[in-house]
Amino acid sequence: MKTIIVVGGSKGIGKALVEKLLPNYNVKNISRSTPETSHNNLTHHQCDVIQNELPEIKNADGLVYCPGSINLKPISRLSIDDFKEDFEINVLGAVKVIQKYLPILKNGDHPSIVLFSTVAAKLGMPYHASIAVSKAGIEGLVKSLGAELAPTIRINAIAPTVTDTELASKLLRNDKMIENITERHPLKKFLSPKEVAGMAEFLLSKNSSSISGQVFEMDCGIVSFKI
Repeated sequence: MKTIIVVGGSKGIGKALVEKLLPNYNVKNISRSTPETSHNNLTHHQCDVIQNELPEIKNADGLVYCPGSINLKPISRLSIDDFKEDFEINVLGAVKVIQKYLPILKNGDHPSIVLFSTVAAKLGMPYHASIAVSKAGIEGLVKSLGAELAPTIRINAIAPTVTDTELASKLLRNDKMIENITERHPLKKFLSPKEVAGMAEFLLSKNSSSISGQVFEMDCGIVSFKI
């Protein structure tokens, strides 16, 4: 049974991914809070990846970095510290984790890394300056490491649109906002965590063995279409 390290698997997309992986994988979850899910295949390491030393893990075949931020403000209200904090959470945390577990991933079975971007890195949207900068960094990292780590380790990213998680709750806090978000997308929907988890599972699996260095827009049409 393959072993997958999931960073941030106690909430949102990470939680959905852990639940999806558990029947068929050993999962090592690293997060600040304990997952609600319990399973014989789940090991939890309580850790703040930004502040704390990462736990020692002996083997892994895949790595998923889920932490992120949604810091929506006009540029006039964004401080330099806002940009630094978003970059640290989204990019430097991912770099820290990859550097830590790269030696064991190199010995894994068809190892794969999955990171997360956002549609805002491709589609210009007001008030997204800080998060767009950070996630554009993730997309650059995927391209660079895809080349550097080939052919041993694959790395890809998923760029979701609005997803029904606690992180996005301010965007979906009433029926009117939900209706507006739905209507903005050509497919007349937004994402569930399970949908995004399904894509992450695919990118971890041998079924995606020919795919690396790619960013997958799960955009419900908002980046791809103008209708």
